[in-house]
Amino acid sequence: MLFSSMTFLFVFLPVTLAVYYLAPAQMRNLVMLAASLFFYAWGEPVYIILMLLSILMNYYCGLDIDGKRNSPQLARRSLIFAVAANVLVLGFFKYYGLIMETVNGTLPVDIPYRVLPLPIGISFYTFQALSYIVDVYRGEARAQKKFTWFASYICMFPQLIAGPIIRYVDIEEQLRQRSFGIVKFGRGAMFFIRGLAKKVVIANSIGTVYEQVMQLPVGTVSVLTSWVGCLAYAFQIYFDFSGYSDMAVGLGKMFGFEFRRNFHYPYVSKSITEFWRRWHISLSTWFREYVYIPLGGNRCGGQRNMVNLILVWALTGLWHGAEWNFLFWGLYYGVLLILEKHVWGALMDRLPGVIQHIYTFVLVMVGWVFFFSPDLGSALDYIGMMFGMGASALADRQAVFLLTTHWLLFLLCILGSSSIGWTILRAFMESYKKGRTQRIMSCVIYMGIFLVSVAFLVTETFNPFLYFRF
Repeated sequence: MLFSSMTFLFVFLPVTLAVYYLAPAQMRNLVMLAASLFFYAWGEPVYIILMLLSILMNYYCGLDIDGKRNSPQLARRSLIFAVAANVLVLGFFKYYGLIMETVNGTLPVDIPYRVLPLPIGISFYTFQALSYIVDVYRGEARAQKKFTWFASYICMFPQLIAGPIIRYVDIEEQLRQRSFGIVKFGRGAMFFIRGLAKKVVIANSIGTVYEQVMQLPVGTVSVLTSWVGCLAYAFQIYFDFSGYSDMAVGLGKMFGFEFRRNFHYPYVSKSITEFWRRWHISLSTWFREYVYIPLGGNRCGGQRNMVNLILVWALTGLWHGAEWNFLFWGLYYGVLLILEKHVWGALMDRLPGVIQHIYTFVLVMVGWVFFFSPDLGSALDYIGMMFGMGASALADRQAVFLLTTHWLLFLLCILGSSSIGWTILRAFMESYKKGRTQRIMSCVIYMGIFLVSVAFLVTETFNPFLYFRF
């Protein structure tokens, strides 16, 4: 079940909210758990058993580690077991096909195997479970003794499918007690509506431009057309994923929770380092806290630091997908971050801001090619076209047609991917006198955005969600 579906908007969400707020305060975590399990079972009726087993295992592992605080060696053994079990489950379902394909391709064998469908959200809820286990071991959190509360944390439906990845220490107190109110609910609804519009109105629309470019025969694509296709994908994945994250944050507020933002206008960045501080913030934070810093972080020497960065970004790439191009994508960013940190970072800081923006945006565009290509060879071919190798021409009628017929959509993408769009919307609402009139106009504007989004849902058949792959 997608947030951007009629079933969710007009059946699941209203019913869940009604039951949640009518239930006694001490029963609301149970209501959230039941709703989350139903939400997951709607799309993955088989793999819900896998998620429940993961919850049970991590619940008892957390209690076991917590009970061994006075025996560091025993606690460490329990930690190793829990981490290994989580990694093995994730690795089996996500990378079994890649491993077997690689073995059959490199060795003189032909081992039969079956490609397993990837359980939805397994990368996200596994990482949340790992953060919980490690935080309990570190003493940063106490093991949750109430099973329903712990299960609610792992499979909370607002962020179950695509994050943001939530650390247990950030939500521990909220499971016990959280604030409610019409103001907080209203802010949550506004977040949700903005995210819905990002996904349905912008991401789906610009995604059709990307699909048009991808359907062009090989050898007929010009340099300009290839850049238009890549740009369209860059906007599609941003509005798709950030829109879904905004909906998750908004839903959290509507149910009394506070989740941290997951995106902060990444395309305005002046460096690759800054880009990854703004893009998928919860994932970057997770890898920093649970992989990079334990490996030594910035405390170790230059060579060791480079190795740590390469390792972290190789894992980041593989987390996104079980294909060699995802690994290359991760290594690509690892190398760029090393170069910024140890080679040309100081030089870049002295360049004009516009040059820094262009530098970052071009490198990010190249990175997205590895991300959307079916394999590494296809990615390299497409990048070659972007820089004139294998392209049919510098520009062609197809590129002009796409730009002239979709210029307003591209303008909307530019405004929406920076703070300019939100600034314009907020300024318009604040142009009315503060008080009742402003509140009424805000309601009218957001209701209008919601109705437009619903209209797009009703009339469109193109409604993919890119991060279902991960």
